[in-house]
Amino acid sequence: MNLLHANDRPGEYPQSWYAATAETLPPFAPLKGEQRADVCVVGGGFTGLSAALHLAEAGLDVVLLEAQRLGFGASGRNGGQLGSGQRQDQHTLEKMLGDADAARCWDLAEDAKDLVKSLISRHNIDCYLKPGVAHACFTRAEMTEEHDYASHLRDRYGYDQIETLDRDAFHALCPSPAYHGGILDMGAAHLHPLRYALGLARAARDAGVRIHERAEVHHIAEGQPATVQTAQGRVTADHVILACNGYLGGLNRQVAARVMPINNFILATEPLGDEAARVLTRDVAVADTKFVVNYFRLSHDKRLLFGGGESYGYRFPRDIRATVMKPMLEIYPHLRDVRVDYTWGGTLAITMKRLPYLARIGPNMLTASGYSGHGVGSATHCGRLMAEAVRGEASGFDTMARLPTPRFPGGGALRSPLLVLAMSWYAMRDRLGL
Repeated sequence: MNLLHANDRPGEYPQSWYAATAETLPPFAPLKGEQRADVCVVGGGFTGLSAALHLAEAGLDVVLLEAQRLGFGASGRNGGQLGSGQRQDQHTLEKMLGDADAARCWDLAEDAKDLVKSLISRHNIDCYLKPGVAHACFTRAEMTEEHDYASHLRDRYGYDQIETLDRDAFHALCPSPAYHGGILDMGAAHLHPLRYALGLARAARDAGVRIHERAEVHHIAEGQPATVQTAQGRVTADHVILACNGYLGGLNRQVAARVMPINNFILATEPLGDEAARVLTRDVAVADTKFVVNYFRLSHDKRLLFGGGESYGYRFPRDIRATVMKPMLEIYPHLRDVRVDYTWGGTLAITMKRLPYLARIGPNMLTASGYSGHGVGSATHCGRLMAEAVRGEASGFDTMARLPTPRFPGGGALRSPLLVLAMSWYAMRDRLGL
């Protein structure tokens, strides 16, 4: 079973609040016949669109192939949080990589945030970009750890945009009885991810990228040039960029061994009006310390957009509303009777170390994926890093490619059952407060 087809109607966006409030582009024609390009990009999410845009702006001839619609996957369905740093914190990276490479990863992550903000500004992308992401803690120990980490970022990296919040200050921001305190990072931001993806698509189209939708790639033949094959056509290209993330399927075994798809779910309530102040008192996003993280924010029309719950097979649960309502009511029990207007799921991708997987998977083939829930900035940035590497400027790409990304144990047959066992253990740990 292929995740490109397991849970969605062919060629249609999910029935999400994002799709309902985005100005979608007219469909691009499928690929038919043979085309020649300098670069063929496979995948029309943040990674692929960013890579294609930056390549075209540098003067290269680019074809982009998307199996469904642009922004169809995680790029158009996620929580919309543009976070600081990498998915792993700097303490972890310092131990894992050493101080020099950890610092380089921090700088690249700051570049990623700046890149997203500059693309939105430069291309006039109307995606409700707003500053501020809070990290919410359930216990005093977690709060102390977050406050210490904010001090570490300030002292070692000069990052001074985090405000530490005790219990009272955090409740003044987020009036949930579940949280003990946290931090507020005003250098981070949040946005409407599908509107952002479609803005990148318009910019790429206008820069000359030849875009094809409903053009699912089923085979890539390495060579000089490489050949990228769909059901109705093929592209021969000097370079190939593989940007499929959780929707890779069986297209490349080397990537599939290190990058695993998982599913996550979001709901959008009815507009809350004045009651929105009982959810958040400022227009910021929130993510908490639960292993299967809860993340939420208010939309521009005062709905609560709440993400929570995961699944590790191919099929979404039959009742997504119930899946997300359970963690939402743990945070906001007063919303038990609120009307839910939209629910949707999506497939992201994780790696063993929760760090993105960047690699040269052939003499003229690059890939980036496995953003592990940190993809708004990382995917956009990795697209640019691959575009630079194609042009011979590979220092940033090579730094990220040195991140450890081991194979999942057990191969394709065992990795999903093993992941379910691991996630169940962590969920039990969360329930017991361990």
